[in-house]
Amino acid sequence: MSAIDSAGDARTDLVEVTDLSVEFGPVRAVDGLSFRLGRGAALALVGESGSGKSTVAAALLGLHHGTGARVRGSVTVAGTDVQRASGEELRRLRGARAAMVFQDPLSSLDPYYAVGDQIAEVYRVHTRASRRAARARAVQVLERVGIPDAARRSRSRPHEFSGGMRQRALIAMALACEPDLLIADEPTTALDVTVQAQILDLLHTLREESGMGLLLVTHDVGVAAESVDEVLVMRDGRAVEHGPVAAVLRAPSAAYTRELLGAVPRVDAPRAVTGKAAEKAPGTGEVVLAGEVVLEATGLRREFGRGGRALTAVDDVSLTLRRGETVGVVGESGSGKTTLGRMLVGLLEPTAGEVRFEGRARHGTHPAVQMVFQDPVSSLNPRRGVGESIADPLRARGERDEGRIRRRVTELLERVGLEGAHYDRYPHEFSGGQRQRVGIARALAADPRVIVCDEPVSALDVTTQAQVVALLGELQRELGIALVFVAHDLAVVRQVSDRVAVMHRGRIVEEGPAEEVYGAPRDAYTRQLLAAVPALDPEVAARRRAARREPATA
Repeated sequence: MSAIDSAGDARTDLVEVTDLSVEFGPVRAVDGLSFRLGRGAALALVGESGSGKSTVAAALLGLHHGTGARVRGSVTVAGTDVQRASGEELRRLRGARAAMVFQDPLSSLDPYYAVGDQIAEVYRVHTRASRRAARARAVQVLERVGIPDAARRSRSRPHEFSGGMRQRALIAMALACEPDLLIADEPTTALDVTVQAQILDLLHTLREESGMGLLLVTHDVGVAAESVDEVLVMRDGRAVEHGPVAAVLRAPSAAYTRELLGAVPRVDAPRAVTGKAAEKAPGTGEVVLAGEVVLEATGLRREFGRGGRALTAVDDVSLTLRRGETVGVVGESGSGKTTLGRMLVGLLEPTAGEVRFEGRARHGTHPAVQMVFQDPVSSLNPRRGVGESIADPLRARGERDEGRIRRRVTELLERVGLEGAHYDRYPHEFSGGQRQRVGIARALAADPRVIVCDEPVSALDVTTQAQVVALLGELQRELGIALVFVAHDLAVVRQVSDRVAVMHRGRIVEEGPAEEVYGAPRDAYTRQLLAAVPALDPEVAARRRAARREPATA
């Protein structure tokens, strides 16, 4: 039974939210929101960063109590009036009746304690079970979420788990007391596409088996299509659309929902070839590569460590890049793609092989080969205005005239869609998409021929992601820059790339024009990656989920 079907019958409602508003000082994060969630149903709150969806999730568990936030309206969860509940009542609700899984499992798990001990402690707090019974329960729920050799792995600490296993451990902790409601706040944002598919499949299976309700918070419309019965689209703290997932995704009534869907990159939407590196052959009409090779890697190998403990991150990789061309490098965490990107820029020296720039062997960095990093926060000095960070390449080239430096930085800020007046602002004063634009401006300051982009949009909402991708494409067309686009998101890589290289365990297992790699993949690993990409059609998602039903190993 869906949340809409059950709206008129309070006995079946697991969650009832009426006219909820949440204010933090002068900011109204949630504004008059109402919805219901039936027992056993699944609802996704979808929206961009700042839409208020995570604030709503926190309100369901009373996490705003005592924070200074002003919360108005009515929130009832599993029979508990959250607004009027005492501290003891809220403690009984959290974990026992309703549990939450957060985006970043590393910040939610204590690094000093074994994973099994942490799950056991949650179980003991709510059930007063013995230590032995709690330990047994921890192993049981770890097995339930697909952790192999659960009894042994329960003694491992969080850093000994992969990202997917840590997220499974958090889900196991949430399931320990068999809650009626599971709230999952961006549970797959940081995960590779195959691991994401496994986590979404797990949530679906657990809901089928236990009958628990699911509230999924996500900015990814494809994740919602894979996981829920209904979608509530949020913007600026308000609901702009609410209905069955198939109806909303196939025929959205709100312009904002259509905008969100239009911004979602798709693996079945071919990229229009507009770069200077591609031309159509006379007569055949086939797309062929043109332009001189600006960067060439031959036989690259990179090892970390020594002797028998040495880890080979990249193993005999060769790659060429032409002027105006975009080469996408795709693969899961640990595939070696980021290590390859850093060797192409010169931030890492290869153990073997060489990188040639414009025909000459290159050692170390070169100002004409720049990098845009995944996390602009960590690559920008928080104590300096962004203008000073953008100016660094200019000063490194010997420019000393402060007037010329400021004028050039102002031009670059405006070129990437920011304002010249932003020169003296600090990184924390910008949104994620704006910080990424600052990173691009800094790369452009060196007048590069090549830019290597390492997961440049992975942490961004789909609309912001689309804006940054469009900006890179525009700069490429105008300036003739060659791009290497490193990412785990196959849909984004499809959108931007002329050619694609698929990496697995340090090697390139498939390479070719994007149309060929995506349309007729030759390698089984490539086919596995493509099969795990979320589908916007719930019926297609269901068929793919059925096809994936086999033991999970994330």
